[in-house]
Amino acid sequence: MTLGVEALAATLFVLFCRIGGCIMAMPGFSSPRIPVQARLYIAIAITIALAPRLVEVVAPIASSASATGLAVLLVGELLVGVLIGSLARLFFFALETLATAGVTAAGLGNVLGAPMEEAEPLPAMSSFIMLGATALIFLLDLHWEMVRGVFLSYTAIPIRDAFQARNMLSEYTKVLTQAFLVALRISSPLLLFGLIVNLAFGFLNRMTPQVPVFFVSTPLLIGFGCYWFYLMADDFFAAFISSFGSWLLTG
Repeated sequence: MTLGVEALAATLFVLFCRIGGCIMAMPGFSSPRIPVQARLYIAIAITIALAPRLVEVVAPIASSASATGLAVLLVGELLVGVLIGSLARLFFFALETLATAGVTAAGLGNVLGAPMEEAEPLPAMSSFIMLGATALIFLLDLHWEMVRGVFLSYTAIPIRDAFQARNMLSEYTKVLTQAFLVALRISSPLLLFGLIVNLAFGFLNRMTPQVPVFFVSTPLLIGFGCYWFYLMADDFFAAFISSFGSWLLTG
């Protein structure tokens, strides 16, 4: 297919809206630790790399659209891209929420550390968990699976279709439920550990009110919490990244 300069520019810009929106919301790439210029260059590079396979799909719609139709198309493609990227990001939102609850219950939530995926500070152990989960994306080449998902999205969500808010909201709710169930399952040992240990020290304090149990329980809770996470860390990260990778392959 031979395209003029204007038609080619419109086609590439339409492609960039979906791909760039996805990259800007995708876990790993959307971290505030990565400069905006770097994310922009990555989005441009992926757009150029995928363009030869997608031009034939996008060009007939983009080149024949009027100015108003092209503006509507660009907004719709941007929304689709942001939604696709945020679907993957829901797993990390859920992991951050439940991991913070777990480490706080285990006595490890007092010291704040540098945030990884968000701008707000997190407990140091939560920052470590988010850093490990983010690093595993790139170590296991799951970022290429996310790029493949963007490419296949042009088949699942054709560009000629209007933005289907109801279908998108249904998919968003389904993935959100799945993500929080996965995060709750892998964080449940920390939550149960904190519940059992704090309940035991509470009973001990009721039986011996003259002894300051708090000064004894806090160091023990922190020490046992660190050791407990050390024992479960391998299974914790393996369960999360396997569930996330399975969703990328099938979702």
